[in-house]
Amino acid sequence: MESILVKDIMVPLADYATVSQEATLFEALTALKEAQNAFDRDKYRHRAILVYDSGKNIVGKLSQLDVIRGLEPKYEGIGDLEEVSHYGLNPDSIRDMIKQYGLWKQPIDYICRKAGTIKVKDIMYTPTRGEYVAEGATLNEAVHLLITGRHQSLLVTRGMDIVGILRLTDVFKKVTDLVMDCRTEPV
Repeated sequence: MESILVKDIMVPLADYATVSQEATLFEALTALKEAQNAFDRDKYRHRAILVYDSGKNIVGKLSQLDVIRGLEPKYEGIGDLEEVSHYGLNPDSIRDMIKQYGLWKQPIDYICRKAGTIKVKDIMYTPTRGEYVAEGATLNEAVHLLITGRHQSLLVTRGMDIVGILRLTDVFKKVTDLVMDCRTEPV
């Protein structure tokens, strides 16, 4: 894996769904659908949208969870959902939380209309420093960043510019292809 570089398996920015941070959630989902339709059918479909600012710089990501959570703003009142989830919620506590916070009480048609008013910048995720990898980095380094950070993807850089995205699904495919090509005897 030392000889495989990130740029060899990343998805170039031009092939990925992107949208302005000023766009609505509906516009973002439209961009995702268009990018999925145009993408190579032999590869995994896109599951996120990259978000750019007025200078066309990538400043965030919009994941599947961000989209669904964004449709129910009452989640903001719960606090750090990742921290809460570490306490091992059981089905009864989940039902209590839904009732206590009044989550998902609106009919689905209301949620659908809401997608046209929610701004991407209000629900996007801003990547941390550990979610970037240079296009010239080895697959080894990228795998380490994905595993230690528990990330679904990394933004790929060339100097100060973001030029693509390295998705866990593509890394998984590459690693499993390498394993299958080994043809070594079992230990």
